[in-house]
Amino acid sequence: MPTSFLEIVELPDGRIALRRADDEEALVVLDFSSDAKSFLQGQHVEVAKAMLNVGVQMAGRLAENDFQHEGEARVLH
Repeated sequence: MPTSFLEIVELPDGRIALRRADDEEALVVLDFSSDAKSFLQGQHVEVAKAMLNVGVQMAGRLAENDFQHEGEARVLH
């Protein structure tokens, strides 16, 4: 993926999206349920920012260190 600025935006439907600053297409979309929003007491946007920030950092580390091993099973938990 070419280097560009990324932005986190709240979409009109309330979902939180990560996208390139020069593109309307979302790279990642987070959709919090009404129960989750209630539990987070209106702080779901801050939680989404933290989640996306960590995700982008991890993607950068994976790209730098080539941790992806094709053909191997991965355990997600």
